[in-house]
Amino acid sequence: MKQTLTTERAKSIIDKFYSAPPTKSYFDACSDGGREALMEAQRFPADYDGILAGAPANNWTKLVAAAVDEMKVFIGNPAGYISSLKLPAITAAVLAQCNAQDGLKDGVLNDPRTCHFDPESLLCKQGDELTCLTAPQVASLKKIYAGGTDDEGHMVFPGLMPGDEAHLWKSWLVGDGPGVSLYTQNYFRYMVFDDPNWNALTANTDAAVHAADAKTAEALNATEPDLSRFAERGGKLILYHGWNDPAISPLNTLQYYEQVQAKMGNAKTANFVRLYMVPGMGHCVGGTGATAFGQLGVPTAKGPEYGLFDALEKWEEQDTAPDSIIATKYGAARKVEMTRPLCPYPQVAKYNGIGDPNDSASFTCAAQGH
Repeated sequence: MKQTLTTERAKSIIDKFYSAPPTKSYFDACSDGGREALMEAQRFPADYDGILAGAPANNWTKLVAAAVDEMKVFIGNPAGYISSLKLPAITAAVLAQCNAQDGLKDGVLNDPRTCHFDPESLLCKQGDELTCLTAPQVASLKKIYAGGTDDEGHMVFPGLMPGDEAHLWKSWLVGDGPGVSLYTQNYFRYMVFDDPNWNALTANTDAAVHAADAKTAEALNATEPDLSRFAERGGKLILYHGWNDPAISPLNTLQYYEQVQAKMGNAKTANFVRLYMVPGMGHCVGGTGATAFGQLGVPTAKGPEYGLFDALEKWEEQDTAPDSIIATKYGAARKVEMTRPLCPYPQVAKYNGIGDPNDSASFTCAAQGH
């Protein structure tokens, strides 16, 4: 099995410096780095013993192509653009309906899939106010939640989850005013169609999807669910994704995890893969929930300092499979505001009904609905 050149050179440098090769090698990255992490497990399974992959942009062609369909609704109709000034009203309406579903009114949705929020409930009754949405804006919000589809209505890439639009959507989605995503525009102009005049707002979604796959999927995508070579080496993979990620839908990581289970079987998958879905987390870090849990060198306040990464090492080196991980929410001056357990999917953290709701000790990992 070949190694990537970067990995080969790094191991060679370590060998020369320490007069011994590394005994174990680990990969920890998020977003496009999460895509690279999965590419390592899929294509270069001999490179790393343990891989921590966050919010992977592994289905790159579909992720970017879906934006062609979404922008036609959100940007193509100028009246459909949703200003950041209206985002607080959306989050307030979502939380008013769904905040207590998990047994605790804390401003964080344990699993936003259980929140069946209807944007129509925000339709302005008279005129246009910051506390409501116009009909075109309602259509835009529905599209953002639904995700991008092709010309026949088939899903290209899933949409975003409700629950923290107010804090997270401005930087990644709505900006300071309407505008076409440069990620999408420049990718198709210079990597797919070689046409600097290509315009996402006038493009055909199906043509964009097919062209992106034909020209760049082999180089960019990391969607292969057969991880048997990585598993046979004894490799361990931990996936994580923030439920309120405004850049890459968390449903994409769920879908990949389920595809691995379908390909390799649930029992075999459980021997070397774990998935952690993080309530209230945005893209890789940050958000209204407890979002510091050892990823990317971010320490947590309780338990092993680098929770999820320490768990990966322990799993690989001591064959101790990870269970719940303590995540932390920090305030000013790194003051601990809250700790919560992160549970291996499909379990979720349930409040015990007694004790400090800001202390992880007051929660237990349980099956959804129990």
